[in-house]
Amino acid sequence: MSALLESYVAGNWYAAPDEGETVLDAVTGEEVTRISSRGLDFAAMVAHAHQVGGPALRELTFHERASLLKALAKHLGKFKDEFYALSARTGATRRDSMVDIDGGIGTMFSYASKGSRELPNDTVVLDGNLEQLSKGGTFVGQHVYTSRTGAAVQINAFNFPVWGMLEKFAPAFLAGLPSIVKPASQTAYLTEAVVRRIVESGILPEGTLQLISGSAGTLLDELSEQDSVAFTGSAHTAEILRNHPSVLRRGVHLGVEADSLNCSILGTDVTTDAPEFDLFVKGVVSEMTVKAGQKCTAIRRAIVPEGIADAVVEAISARLAKIVVGNPADESVRMGALASVAQRDEVRKAIEALRSSAEVVYGDPDSVDVVGADAESGAFLSPVLLRARPGATEPHDVEPFGPVSTVLTYSTTAEAIELAARGKGSLAASLVTHDPDIARQVTLGLAPWHGRVLVLDRDDAAESTGHGSPLPVLVHGGPGRAGGGEELGGIRGVLHHMQRTAIQASPDMLTAITGRWTAGARRNDDAIHPFRKSLAELGIGDSIVSERRTVSLADIDHFAEFTGDTFYAHTDPEAAAASPLFGGIVAHGYLVVSLAAGLFVEPNPGPVLANFGVDNLRFLTPVKAEDSIQVTLTVKQITPRTSADYGEVRWDAVVTNQDDAPVATYDVLTLVAKTWPTTES
Repeated sequence: MSALLESYVAGNWYAAPDEGETVLDAVTGEEVTRISSRGLDFAAMVAHAHQVGGPALRELTFHERASLLKALAKHLGKFKDEFYALSARTGATRRDSMVDIDGGIGTMFSYASKGSRELPNDTVVLDGNLEQLSKGGTFVGQHVYTSRTGAAVQINAFNFPVWGMLEKFAPAFLAGLPSIVKPASQTAYLTEAVVRRIVESGILPEGTLQLISGSAGTLLDELSEQDSVAFTGSAHTAEILRNHPSVLRRGVHLGVEADSLNCSILGTDVTTDAPEFDLFVKGVVSEMTVKAGQKCTAIRRAIVPEGIADAVVEAISARLAKIVVGNPADESVRMGALASVAQRDEVRKAIEALRSSAEVVYGDPDSVDVVGADAESGAFLSPVLLRARPGATEPHDVEPFGPVSTVLTYSTTAEAIELAARGKGSLAASLVTHDPDIARQVTLGLAPWHGRVLVLDRDDAAESTGHGSPLPVLVHGGPGRAGGGEELGGIRGVLHHMQRTAIQASPDMLTAITGRWTAGARRNDDAIHPFRKSLAELGIGDSIVSERRTVSLADIDHFAEFTGDTFYAHTDPEAAAASPLFGGIVAHGYLVVSLAAGLFVEPNPGPVLANFGVDNLRFLTPVKAEDSIQVTLTVKQITPRTSADYGEVRWDAVVTNQDDAPVATYDVLTLVAKTWPTTES
């Protein structure tokens, strides 16, 4: 008898006292392990996440959390061969395993990078611009994101035991939420192996990751207002979760990714000899066979113009005939087994339902030639292509979660959009066309019904990641039948886990709360030029007011000649005088910014190492010849870099004229040494 999978609970591995349920090898039908969560203390899990994991995680800044994610991704990369061997027992080929294992680790790397580049080295994220709530400027508003104090529970499907966990874990971890992971039993042994490697690494703070091997039991009963549940699975189970008392009455946040009848549309402009024809055929076949079609984003409906349908069916069938099905250990095999025999039975039932309004044009649901394994002991199924009859309804209602797709035909672009919408909401759609007009019409028609739309043609095909590949930087989810949830999407996936709050306060109080200088707050001018201060010495609000500089007509003429910017407002007195905006010759905006830099820069070598950008530049009032300008420069935000001896400083710059009217506002971005002289000096 094989060993029982363990859960990781409150800092300890836990084995249930019973024998558990048997989990079989998808390829051979042999027992891999047994699984049970009987006796598991779900209340202790939630309490541990709330009282240990959450507080430890929220003490870390976003950059510190990102650094841990990066270290963890590197650590897991050392064990990919171990994970690949287990993945093969789920029926996955090496290519399938790359999608799951490498894809999951890659998602962690992506979030580590985005966390360090796009989030502050703080625990608070500002959302949007400052809102002026009073005439005098003493009462202002700012939206902020802060970490919730609960836990992120994830209930995952069987098809991606690694990626499914890590793509949910990474953004939740960055957001400051500990995770409780409940994988599907069929492939939980692979998830458990990954969690073991994570735990033994000691990289994560205790309590930030826990694992349930087996049933989720009474876990949801223990959740409350600050907790969230991210579910991937069937619409039936999603409905049960939506009606759970913790969701209905306690305010537990529920995100759902459920059934999805994704489609790919072939544009009416595509002929059989066009590159796009082959791209469409390859895309359908790939989505039918990768992971044996067990992908939430796989193409279930291939929507093609009537006149080309026969050619499409013939071409797809010809490619499917080259797909070798069998044991993933055999190098000739292109498609492995489904996750379980029970899953194969479910797909066969779905095919039978589809045959009510469609005919099988390739494959045999009941028989398949298998290489290196037994077709019946393993969960093997032939790729099956169907062609729907006019008016068919089943292809829009039945999702065969396996290597199955149905060809549907249309006569007009509007009809193609209508057919796609009959899926009632999907995760992904693709359109294969080289016609920009068709691309716009169809994409805008698909967008309300889909979370992601790929437009594929000869220009982007070589670098396209394909129809069915969710990317960490793009949202993954869909409306309607697909569940209405949303994951990933870069930093959107992090903010999704956080609480947005509107803060109303004085500029000084808002500065103290957010850690970012707010316009109208006190400035600190201690007579030391802030460019002479290292990161260790700089403080929010440190400021300098420059001397004044008169902008002469000679300055304007020289800048126009030197740069070649001879726009009439700077060079033609009559035209400039006639302009309702200028009323005479005015200085170039970039001349004003350049002169302003000369007013506030401290020229000697010092802790300010480089200027690396200007944000939010606005020209507010024209500067005319003989006007004078002055700059007020204030430290707005300080972001130390964890991996370097310097950090980023954002400065608030306001350029005013002789009447104290602002003529330009912007943020100056510099790199500043943490200490000066530096250690190397």
